Amino acid sequence: MPKSPAPSAPPSDPVSYEAALQELEQLVGSIESGQMPLDQMLAGYQRGATLLAFCRDRLEAVQDQIKVLDEGQLQPWTQE
Repeated sequence: MPKSPAPSAPPSDPVSYEAALQELEQLVGSIESGQMPLDQMLAGYQRGATLLAFCRDRLEAVQDQIKVLDEGQLQPWTQE
């Protein structure tokens, strides 16, 4: 009976918006190539959804800061 692969640790959060975007672009390229096995494609899709949510959160935070700046108030941007 073949051994099933050991479960891998869940991927960590990206360190930055740019890192998340780069990983997402690579992931999309791999999925679109059609060379991924189905189980890896599903895991890739799930990771992509996580990365997309991360990027959206960062963009919303920056948009909120811009709104503050537009109102003439300078306040520091803090990641939540």
